[in-house]
Amino acid sequence: MSDQHQAHTESNDFVLKAQSFWQKNSNTVLITLIALIAIVGGYFGYTNYILKPKEDKAADAIVKVQEYFRVDSSNLVLNGDGQNKGALYIINTYSGTKTANLAKFYAGVSYLHKGDFANAVKYLKDFSTDAKQVQLLALGNLGDALSELNQKDEAIATYKKAATVFEADEANSAEYLFRAALLSETTGKIKEALEIYKDLKAKYPKTDKGFQADKYIYRLSIEKSE
Repeated sequence: MSDQHQAHTESNDFVLKAQSFWQKNSNTVLITLIALIAIVGGYFGYTNYILKPKEDKAADAIVKVQEYFRVDSSNLVLNGDGQNKGALYIINTYSGTKTANLAKFYAGVSYLHKGDFANAVKYLKDFSTDAKQVQLLALGNLGDALSELNQKDEAIATYKKAATVFEADEANSAEYLFRAALLSETTGKIKEALEIYKDLKAKYPKTDKGFQADKYIYRLSIEKSE
């Protein structure tokens, strides 16, 4: 059999197999294609005609919340001023948007300042961001709220996590590492506290808390050896 004839035969076989496959599976293939088109079209429509306008409205609404947050007006941050909506409204009305996520940070910190620690935990636990410095502060404030609720172990773990998020912010990283050490000490975890103080001293020696670490290390080292 010549190469040309063999190639022609193989080509015919391929066509026949393709026709057979199409006859058996045409409905499934068409349904799959239609489903894919619907998914892509639906995502495009949702993103451009629902999510984007929702995000734009939320971004406009949060401007006043941010102004009140800067001056530490917790009630106004949470509930608005009658004319402008607060963080809670933004969270509930514009859920799923980046702005509603940010509003959870403002709400959580404001509840912490008001002494409503349960709600502070609720909103700060539900918040996350790729902005590392903001995430550091969110975790630090979450640690404060957990500590106030007497959830000491979780508070210590949260403080330690906060200190690792954005180590370039040495002042805040050192602060939360110090709080982790101090809380460990007050709960009787002397060995753990000592190690955290040493870590604080090693990582952030030029910060205020780094300078203070020496006296805690010295005192705990003596207590440990007694």
